[in-house]
Amino acid sequence: MRPNALCFGDDFPASGAPCIVHVEGHGLTLTLGAEDPVGESETVPFSALTVSAGGLDHDHLVITWKAERGERTLYLKSPELIRAFRQAAPDELSLPFERAAHRVRQVRHRRRMVWTAVGGAILAVVFGLWFGSDLLVELAVDRIPVEWEQKLGESAYQDFLARHDVMKEGPAVAAVEEMTRRLTEQIPDSPYNFTVTVVKSDVVNAFALPGGYVVVFTGLMKKAESGEEVAGVLGHELNHVLQRHGLERIVKNLGLLTVVAIVVGDQQGLVGLMRQVGVELLSLKFGRAQETEADLTGLRLLHKARIDPRGMITFFRRLSEKDEGRVELLSTHPMSRARAERLQSELAALPKTTPEPFTFDWANMRATLGVQPEPQP
Repeated sequence: MRPNALCFGDDFPASGAPCIVHVEGHGLTLTLGAEDPVGESETVPFSALTVSAGGLDHDHLVITWKAERGERTLYLKSPELIRAFRQAAPDELSLPFERAAHRVRQVRHRRRMVWTAVGGAILAVVFGLWFGSDLLVELAVDRIPVEWEQKLGESAYQDFLARHDVMKEGPAVAAVEEMTRRLTEQIPDSPYNFTVTVVKSDVVNAFALPGGYVVVFTGLMKKAESGEEVAGVLGHELNHVLQRHGLERIVKNLGLLTVVAIVVGDQQGLVGLMRQVGVELLSLKFGRAQETEADLTGLRLLHKARIDPRGMITFFRRLSEKDEGRVELLSTHPMSRARAERLQSELAALPKTTPEPFTFDWANMRATLGVQPEPQP
């Protein structure tokens, strides 16, 4: 039989001697292993025993008695053996046994409380990291060099242009170049060399990629009723780049572990970032807070460039016609009407300036894109 208890005594090693314990009607029969210097079995009556709780976690039944070679102590942990001892022990051992059992229950309860507290603390840390992930993302983004960001954006940008019809010259291109120049002149400390491209498409949109790459669709220019409206959208997109919103979305989409790895300086995390992103940049959706930030900073940029910010507000108001029946909380972007109202409040707080008109004729430019002039009343 395998040892089911551990016995300590003056004639045993300090680590104790494994032994086999049997519970008999009169007491315990103890058979020691090879460590026993005598190598004989020993029978101990119940009347010679005292019991208590012990062990590292107080989950052992500790039995002591006086033997010929001095005091001995027996540690029982097997539940079956402890149950057998309790059933066979006389009444005089019941009270100390109950005390020992009560002590074990206390220790187990305390252990459960400790583990509950530890589990709660772990959950709190996890939730703290989750809800504080935006801060971690910002820290991770700060550690990514602009050069790496430009490589990310350029790769996706070139891939996109290879599959679309790019306008390289003409009134539309000249108009966008003039808007871009006036806006970027007001960003003297920008780490980015902005590249803005006009693409033939009926999509009413523009988008920005990390590193300073912006695409404007001709559908947006056809829809807009003034150059100031397109400049408003362009200012919005430029500020997505300046605020590194695209890079934030990429890092956040890669997961918390990648973010933490980048924060603590794992350069391999940056290499993995470069490999995983690819064309996923083209399908990134900015968060509501990011859209709002790009709106407000874009409005201020228009104000500094002396481009009438009211064009941006007007454009969003007209787009709000498409928002009818849609609940704002169900959209990742702020609704156009709410955006227009927020921008109107922001504009009212800015100093009054006199806008400078663009040099191009917007109606003539739209005509080159196939937009028929509206009949005069």
